[in-house]
Amino acid sequence: MTNEIIFDDKLKEECGVFGVYKTASSTADYVYYGLHALQHRGQESAGIAANDNGVITQIKGMGLVGDVFKHCEFDDIKGNIAIGHVRYSTTGESDIKNAQPLVANCRDGQIALAHNGNLVNAGALREMLQDEGVVFMTNTDTEVIMNLLARNYKIGLVESLKRISQIIRGAYSLVITVGNKLIGMKDPHALRPLCIGKLEDGYVLASESCALDAVGAQLIREIDPGEIIVIENNEINCFKYDKWIKPKRCIFELIYFARPDSELEGVSVYASRHRAGEILAEADKDDTIADVVIGVPDSGIPAAIGYANASCVPYGVGLIKNKYMGRTFIQPNQKLREEGVRIKLNALAANVKDKSVVLIDDSIVRGTTSKRIVAILKRAGAKQVHFRVSSPPITYSCFFGIDTPSRKFLIASKNSIEKIREYIGADSLKYLSFEGMKESVFDYEKGFCTGCFDGNYPMEIPKQQDE
Repeated sequence: MTNEIIFDDKLKEECGVFGVYKTASSTADYVYYGLHALQHRGQESAGIAANDNGVITQIKGMGLVGDVFKHCEFDDIKGNIAIGHVRYSTTGESDIKNAQPLVANCRDGQIALAHNGNLVNAGALREMLQDEGVVFMTNTDTEVIMNLLARNYKIGLVESLKRISQIIRGAYSLVITVGNKLIGMKDPHALRPLCIGKLEDGYVLASESCALDAVGAQLIREIDPGEIIVIENNEINCFKYDKWIKPKRCIFELIYFARPDSELEGVSVYASRHRAGEILAEADKDDTIADVVIGVPDSGIPAAIGYANASCVPYGVGLIKNKYMGRTFIQPNQKLREEGVRIKLNALAANVKDKSVVLIDDSIVRGTTSKRIVAILKRAGAKQVHFRVSSPPITYSCFFGIDTPSRKFLIASKNSIEKIREYIGADSLKYLSFEGMKESVFDYEKGFCTGCFDGNYPMEIPKQQDE
């Protein structure tokens, strides 16, 4: 094997939220296992807030779930309701003060809130609240939501949530606990996922269905756009959004972010990625270009298997990822973003030497990672490397909870496919077409946000200063 340190320029994960309601027993350990299942969505910080008859106990820290709660005695974190959060920062710096869930006092006692997403009008709302004397303890948009909720709490929890949904703009899936309630809420466009599952003696809210599996819960359904779910006395009350807005789910959940064993709105994430690979192979059907198909671990592998199955070219393991490197972007800062984040891959020379290789990855962002991977394979003896991407070119930034580089750093925003091919050193380069992407997600007509591909955002976004 040959090895090389490469820079990771993938789009960074968002956040993951999880909540549990049980009739009689403690729930913090359930949240712990749920957060483990959602660890791929954020590695910067983790936290759990348990609710015992309105009294909230919280533990949070910087780092991975297993590290933050390594010495935690969950029997001491009492409460039949608990919520949790794993974070990758898109709004607010990497600091323990910004770790979630956030806990505050409100009209009926303590309240805890965890948020996945990003508000595009958080700055204006923060200034408005500060002008009225509100003091902020963090620099996150989540605290803006918390203050608006507390401010309107006198009209009742559900009415307060309905009111703030008219004020805030952007992406948000929320889990909240106050009193004896567990609450879930999704933004009217359903940009960020949130599902509900059933336990034998309770209910679970989670960003992805894989987290339900981790605690033995059965998936009931995805929460509807703008819907508020209130769980109390082991019963569910649903409050539907009273205006019709076409859903705009983040299509990158199916392409990259969600775990392949999750299901989103009835669609298997693995099946969607597998189908994308098949469509790429169909576009290559008149060209016999390969001896072996390999995927960039981990997210490129389902598409690589789909490509291999459709093309009848053998699938092989060509890249080995060191699983014990850890995540070097746990605490991101500007310097790390500029330099890239290092991960380590080994080329399995026995499977690529003297072969024409089709290499499948889910996306190309800056191009630095792709360039280094191509170089790794060629140094390992690959005769040719034909790069295939299981999504269209990323040409626009995201403002809804994905840490996308400024547009000027997106290689496809300013360069032709041929220029990108030359830069990364591949012998050929093809992307999944937009029509192919629509087919791969199976239910495109239900509504997706494709802003990072075509600039067609579901709402007005901040002016891009770098264009």
